[in-house]
Formats: sequence, C-alpha cells, structure tokens
Amino acid sequence: MKTPLKILFLAAVAALAASCCACRSYQKRTRRPLEGTLWQLVQLDGQDVRCAPDTFTLTLDAATGTLSGSGACNRLRGSYTTTDRRELKIGPVGATRMACPDMEREQKFVRTLEATTHYDMDGPLLLLLCDGEVRAVLQAQPTEAE
Repeated sequence: MKTPLKILFLAAVAALAASCCACRSYQKRTRRPLEGTLWQLVQLDGQDVRCAPDTFTLTLDAATGTLSGSGACNRLRGSYTTTDRRELKIGPVGATRMACPDMEREQKFVRTLEATTHYDMDGPLLLLLCDGEVRAVLQAQPTEAE
C-alpha cells in the first residue's frame, strides 16, 4: 500500500515541477500584447509559410477597433472586436485590388481572418482559432527598440 502512495506523491511532485519550468518564464518574457503588435503569418491551415518582410501582416488598434495589415501585395483594413474570454471577431476585411503572384494565399489569409472566433497566445505567437481549431499562427515582429 505504501508503494502506490509513494509513486502517486512522486508523480504529483514531478507534475508540479514541470509546471514551473523555464519555458513558462520564456513565454511570459516573449509574450506581446494582442493589440498594437505587428504580427506576421508563419502558419496557415497547418502549413508553415515563409513570407517576405512586410507581407501577410496584421496589427490591431485598440483605440479604434480596426485592423490593418498586408497580404501578398494588397493593404488590408477591417474592424474587430474582442472579449476578456479571448473571443475575437474580425471583419469584414477589405483590401486594395492589385494583382500579384500569391493571390491565392492572400485570399485564404483574409478568409481565415474573417472566420476567426477566438485567439490564444503562446510566447511571441498569436494563434487564430475557428471553433477551437487553429487556423493561423502569426509571430510578433521585433520593434525598433529590440
């Protein structure tokens, strides 16, 4: 009887130690605010993407409730609302109408933004979710002060 209790106690101590690991500290240090941060797309529908600088970006402005950003070559504008329960509603999103080589990804990016229902954050990453499924991951871009 004492052996199972000892195993249970050691498992509880190990779980507690794991929850206090250095990665939690890293996440807090690297976390950026949802609003006012320049985010750039790094994953769309489970596929890693490489984006040229200043493309596939997003910035949320808390003062006006608007978003701005860019796709492959078009400027994006729209509105958004958020709650303290990490609900996020984006759209409609409008874009300029220039034609460019990566239009398919740009259209998919806009559709994903407009389908977003919630968000989560993991260190410097912003996860956009639609009904519990991660649809896009964006990474905080360094500021001039960094």
